[in-house]
Amino acid sequence: MPSNQDLQGGKTFGLLKAQQREKLEEINKEFMEDQKYRDEEDLPEKLDSFKNKYAEFDLNDQGDIDMMGMKRMMEKLGVPKTHLEMKKMISEVTGGVSDTINYRDFVKMMLGKRSAVLKLVMMFEDKANGSSDKPDGPPPKRDITSLP
Repeated sequence: MPSNQDLQGGKTFGLLKAQQREKLEEINKEFMEDQKYRDEEDLPEKLDSFKNKYAEFDLNDQGDIDMMGMKRMMEKLGVPKTHLEMKKMISEVTGGVSDTINYRDFVKMMLGKRSAVLKLVMMFEDKANGSSDKPDGPPPKRDITSLP
């Protein structure tokens, strides 16, 4: 087996992603064992979903969602925000302690009773993924008589 120094490009990226998912899985186990969350319905499925969402937007693979990861998340969800709005959202989730959202804060926010703006956006995205209201193809041709 080659050492980590021999790995390049995609192999290194895959290794980093696997390590990140292992760390997130360890944190999920902590939440599973926590008495505070034992009564949560479908906890294993929720934690797995949170892990996948979090890993998708942790752009630097350091275990934190930073401002650019948050910007990408909001744009992908179709609700782009200004930097000031994103700073406020991050501050709301972390309690003003950090400029990044770590996985523990993310899970606490998603499982918590408080309705943070980010939580509401994430829940909205899950519901919106079921159906698309956008019509397919070019818009229908209109003439002057059909205009309001």
